[in-house]
Amino acid sequence: MSDDFGMRVSVLASSSSGNSTYIETPEHKVLVDAGLSGKKIKEAMASIGRDIKDVDSLFVTHEHTDHSHGVGVLARRYGLQVYANKKTWQAMAHTVGKIPDDQIHFFEANKTKSFGDLDVESFSVSHDAADPQFYEFHHDDKAFVVLTDTGYVSDRMAGQIRDAEAYLFECNHDTEMLRMGEYPWPLKQRILSDQGHLSNEEGANALMDVMGLRTKKIYLGHLSQHNNMKELAHLTVASMMKEQGLGVDHDFKILDTDPAVADPLFTV
Repeated sequence: MSDDFGMRVSVLASSSSGNSTYIETPEHKVLVDAGLSGKKIKEAMASIGRDIKDVDSLFVTHEHTDHSHGVGVLARRYGLQVYANKKTWQAMAHTVGKIPDDQIHFFEANKTKSFGDLDVESFSVSHDAADPQFYEFHHDDKAFVVLTDTGYVSDRMAGQIRDAEAYLFECNHDTEMLRMGEYPWPLKQRILSDQGHLSNEEGANALMDVMGLRTKKIYLGHLSQHNNMKELAHLTVASMMKEQGLGVDHDFKILDTDPAVADPLFTV
């Protein structure tokens, strides 16, 4: 393997039931979230030819179980260094169990930490969790953004994540499927609120605001298994972008994610 292969990414799983993304550079192998069991994350990594034992760090976005379910198990079993802000640590303490103190690290929102050849920038989002934040990863002037749980994308957020080479971006629901579906009305209100989730249309509009000439790959993530479909999310985003004259499938690719099948590794 070359010593200078850049930054590689695989979306191991993304849906309303569980989320985890793998990122590697020549010096680091990290995860963003562990919303599946430790066993399933291990299997997902094996499917892309990687070993969970080689991961050194885990960045947690918020305490909801579809992002934190496997945090405790992975930290204890494989000695991962775990990063989250203080309120998130407090909120997930009762679910992740005891983690050795030397593996617990506070990473507050709207800060940047450097890990050798990997710089990680955190940014606040609008979601109904204790203190939710997501991350932008930088290596060799290339950037990859993870943003899968927010009710809207503010001007501040957009400014922080603009013109990255690749995005994992939320398209949680089709608004009509959600409104007509069987969820109780309070849950529908929560999802549709400014502290809920982006719809396909909202995701497309936010993406068109933040993407730039450097953007080459867009992964549509965190799809609801009850209120969305891959084909519908993809068609909605692609159609809206084409209507604005953007070069879908020419200048950049729109790609799907899956609840249980890891996407192949790609180089950012």
